[in-house]
Amino acid sequence: MGISPIGWLHTLGSLPAIPLAAFMLIKHGRITPQTQAGRAYFWFMLLGVLTVYPIAHQPVSTIVATVTLAVLLLGYGLSRRAAAPRWATYVETTALSISVFLLMVPTVTETLRRLPVGNPLVTDLQDPLLLGAQGTLFLALIVGIPLQLLALRKHNAKRNPTSNPVHAR
Repeated sequence: MGISPIGWLHTLGSLPAIPLAAFMLIKHGRITPQTQAGRAYFWFMLLGVLTVYPIAHQPVSTIVATVTLAVLLLGYGLSRRAAAPRWATYVETTALSISVFLLMVPTVTETLRRLPVGNPLVTDLQDPLLLGAQGTLFLALIVGIPLQLLALRKHNAKRNPTSNPVHAR
């Protein structure tokens, strides 16, 4: 497969973030930084992002890594604020959902372009299979984030009915 040692570190280091993200999305409906899974997700994502820079072959790779790092730090930074404003959880949720998307697009792309070894499913970045998989991930993002934010709003309204703008009138 021709993967360098730093490439293996990148691949094996970031792989655990995928089941961690899936677990949190299924259990909590979002990435939850304050949980054990959330803390592990942060460290595996950080390892994956930081190891992109020495192995990136295309400028877009460093751009994706930088954006991923920014949304990861934004989401986790907001989660650590003791007296965060009400909107912070919404921004945190959006940022961390984008981090999952930015993890999955290159993961799916590289998987389809490398496997099976010697006869990959996709050989061209314009392949309909690859574009369909990437489109599905994008659709999941643009449908998923509003659903997550709606669920957060409902959860917050149940916890504190006076904090909901609809009930505050």
